[in-house]
Amino acid sequence: QVQLVESGGGLVQAGGSLRLSCVASGRAFSSYTMGWFRQAPGKEREFVGFISRIGSSTVYDDSVKGRFTVSRDDAKNTVYLQMNSLKPEDTAAYYCAASGATSRYMAFYDTWGQGTQVTVSS
Repeated sequence: QVQLVESGGGLVQAGGSLRLSCVASGRAFSSYTMGWFRQAPGKEREFVGFISRIGSSTVYDDSVKGRFTVSRDDAKNTVYLQMNSLKPEDTAAYYCAASGATSRYMAFYDTWGQGTQVTVSS
């Protein structure tokens, strides 16, 4: 089983960019679909995007499509979330997660990082 550690969060002005990283320890990182989720204060955790374990195909929520990009470097056991054109409504704690399935649903993700905070000021 992998362990996940996110980094790269911070405070950014609207319209700005941030890149989050999630480093995995353990074996067989390349065998996992890696997802990004976020949770704003007082709201449920929601899907952002994922990159599959085979072929590195990506899927995004409509709210971030065209602005966010998920990528992975299996040699570095790392998955990235590049966030451009950030909006105040993107403010949330961002979590990476690992799954043996290819899905956008949280129930399929059994390993989670501790989260990193992203705050977008207007």
